[in-house]
Amino acid sequence: MPALNDLAAFQDAFAGALIGEPTKLTPWLAPDETPPGLAVYRGSTTSGMIDALEANYPTVLQIVGRDWFRAAAGRFAAEHPPTEPSLLAYGAAFGAWLEHFAPSADLPYLPGIARLDRLWTEALFAADAPVLNACDFAAIPPARLPFLRVCVHPAVRWAVFDQGLPGLWLASRAGDSELEIEDTPQAMLVTRPATGIETRLIAPAATTFLKACVGGKHLHRATADTLARHTEAEVSRIFAGLIGAGAFTALR
Repeated sequence: MPALNDLAAFQDAFAGALIGEPTKLTPWLAPDETPPGLAVYRGSTTSGMIDALEANYPTVLQIVGRDWFRAAAGRFAAEHPPTEPSLLAYGAAFGAWLEHFAPSADLPYLPGIARLDRLWTEALFAADAPVLNACDFAAIPPARLPFLRVCVHPAVRWAVFDQGLPGLWLASRAGDSELEIEDTPQAMLVTRPATGIETRLIAPAATTFLKACVGGKHLHRATADTLARHTEAEVSRIFAGLIGAGAFTALR
């Protein structure tokens, strides 16, 4: 039997037992002994994981209802125990998991909705950073601006879909009862300026511009990349919209 003061090892073993690996506690037990009260602790742990998923995927919850969601969340929790002590951001793989969850086959848009919920959570817990505004750019000589790089704010997230899932997500979050999916591609931007999390629809071309900026390209190269894929894009309007949304944190 391990030393009683081997607290760290016992805590690791106990945590493993809570997520379905009770044999990890065997070194601390007498032969044939069952860990006392483990089922109670395990039930509380599972309930905590399900509650965390409810908090992190509120749009999925709203669409499918609480009973359906908690049943699915319980299955997910059994297969994907937390890897960090805090459950605040638990469930990163939930959207991908829903793609193979048989009961969601009749809701093919559900994994995408979960993905958008996840972007919101990631933006919430991202690192803090100052936000550039229009005045910061207005002070730069126009001839110099194309040769600068802009750093995308660490809280910025975006996603592009072949159909209108972002519009469906936004409508659901706003409490609309009539939810429809448009057939045209849509993109959504998530930012965290000083006022809190903001979400909005953006042109798919804006995501190409953002990717180029994340890749460290100068603004003139980001513009060229965007126009190469979206010949009709108004890049100056896209850039101004991203500035207004608080998407940038520094100039280089």
